[in-house]
Amino acid sequence: MLADGRLLSNVVASQEVHAKWGGVVPELASRAHQEHIVPVVMEALDAAGLGKHDLTAVAFTRGPGLIGALLVGACFARSMAQALRIPLLAVDHVQAHIMAHFIDDGDGRPSPGFPFLNLTVSGGHSQLVLVRSPLDMEVIGSTLDDAAGEAFDKGAKVLGLPYPGGPLVDRYAREGDPRRFPLPKPAIPGLDLSFSGIKTAFVALVNREERYRPGFKEAARADLCASLQAAIIDHLMAKLRRAIRQYGVARIGVAGGVAANSGLRQRLQELAAREGVEVFIPPLAYCTDNAAMIAVAGRHLLEAGRTAPLDVVPLPRTN
Repeated sequence: MLADGRLLSNVVASQEVHAKWGGVVPELASRAHQEHIVPVVMEALDAAGLGKHDLTAVAFTRGPGLIGALLVGACFARSMAQALRIPLLAVDHVQAHIMAHFIDDGDGRPSPGFPFLNLTVSGGHSQLVLVRSPLDMEVIGSTLDDAAGEAFDKGAKVLGLPYPGGPLVDRYAREGDPRRFPLPKPAIPGLDLSFSGIKTAFVALVNREERYRPGFKEAARADLCASLQAAIIDHLMAKLRRAIRQYGVARIGVAGGVAANSGLRQRLQELAAREGVEVFIPPLAYCTDNAAMIAVAGRHLLEAGRTAPLDVVPLPRTN
């Protein structure tokens, strides 16, 4: 909930059900959304000290994402906006991650000035975006296959680590040798990204060695995690460095769940020192999917008069 741009509440319902299955199951995600959406909205209103009739607009995620979960959110938001006779705001999920830099929760942290270059890295999205204003964003590079977070989670799964595996890979990587198991470097032209080759090579390496040396993946877990993490971050840094030099931008933003990775954060600081740029990373609570970033993005749509019709439909893919 926002009031005059200030964050009043930000409620997120956990979906621990996915840990049991080792990843996000679309049908279970949809059911969890149906189960939690009303209690979450009521809790957010209570935390903000508001009633539903105090609302002046409703923002929701139009996409990209899982169609079932998007449908739950879209149907609820349309119904609420219609019942309260207030504007409806359809927010792009990936753009909202970028707007997480501008969540005002009173802690006084700096936000990037425009223009800036944003690296968005999560389980479902990996993009380089030139951000000229809250409503003027140009995707200058995008993954051609898997996202960075997906590669982390797949690597963790083959190592037998529970979902979500990305944070565990990060933890074990701190104790390992990133040079022990060299992985291929994607040869992708321009600013586009690709992680499928890294992921496939890593899975093949682990399965092959485990077949010949049972217990290998547990004994070498730290080095395997460090090698996987280094390969993914090397690719991200190479593309980010190229984008900085190509566009001459002095401010870098990072968003999405993978922004919590300690190895990535360290490499970003090293890159900033070498290239003479500033790096901005939102607090962890705003890196992963959250309602606050949707509200901030929605506010700018409202101010620009970009409201959505009541028959708006979700888009699982937006580009």
